[in-house]
Amino acid sequence: MSRIHPTAIVEPGAQVDESVEIGPYAVIGANVTIGARSQVGSHSVLEGHTTIGEDNSIGHYASIGGRPQDMKYKGEPTKLVIGNRNTIREFTTLHTGTVQDTGITSIGDDCWIMAYVHVGHDCRIGNNIIMSSNAQLAGHVIVDDHAIIGGMTGVHQFVRIGAHAMVGGASALVQDVPPFVIAAGNKAVPHGINVEGLRRRGFSPDAISALRAAYRTLYKNSLSLEEAKVQLAELAQAGGDGDVHVKALLSFVEQSQRGIIR
Repeated sequence: MSRIHPTAIVEPGAQVDESVEIGPYAVIGANVTIGARSQVGSHSVLEGHTTIGEDNSIGHYASIGGRPQDMKYKGEPTKLVIGNRNTIREFTTLHTGTVQDTGITSIGDDCWIMAYVHVGHDCRIGNNIIMSSNAQLAGHVIVDDHAIIGGMTGVHQFVRIGAHAMVGGASALVQDVPPFVIAAGNKAVPHGINVEGLRRRGFSPDAISALRAAYRTLYKNSLSLEEAKVQLAELAQAGGDGDVHVKALLSFVEQSQRGIIR
């Protein structure tokens, strides 16, 4: 028995594993590849040069692989690449990249992307990301592993959200959020370390304590950013479980292009 509903349209050239389930009235474009055991909900449109891995669940009315919302786009064969075991809920929009960047929008593995989320062109979404309903990413946004983005949050283009960070709902984010930090507000400001999230992911008390000290250095000690960087480098040499994480925080701050929230 076919797993493709008779009303669905799968264009010639599409590469769809025989175990994929496709619901009523879904449309699968000619340049789409879908890996084993994935599911596509009714009325969804998968188009463009889109590659979807295994064990993904795509909800009803999703728009996957659409043209980037960039006025410079002239029909180049840019891509959307989605990994494995992602949940992509109904009415989500995920767009392909542009030649002004790498040409690829990418989503990693094990992400939970809720209803009405938008991921713009050239975004790079890591693994184990949670994006609540109506979260909106403009183009070129980077979201590192294990980050959480609250519902109705808007993220400005070229912003980066660090690993294990958490952005509260209805926030407006125009600068980078360092890893491990909670941010919220319009415009978003820091609100401490994501302690509960770190505990759930197995961070040791020593590591969390080191990150709390790093947060105080960066945000609470009335230091300039350059002064804070010097002290963070010293904290990263303490010899405990937190050293690697403080180093990651410092590296993020040093590499930030838009500046960090402060």
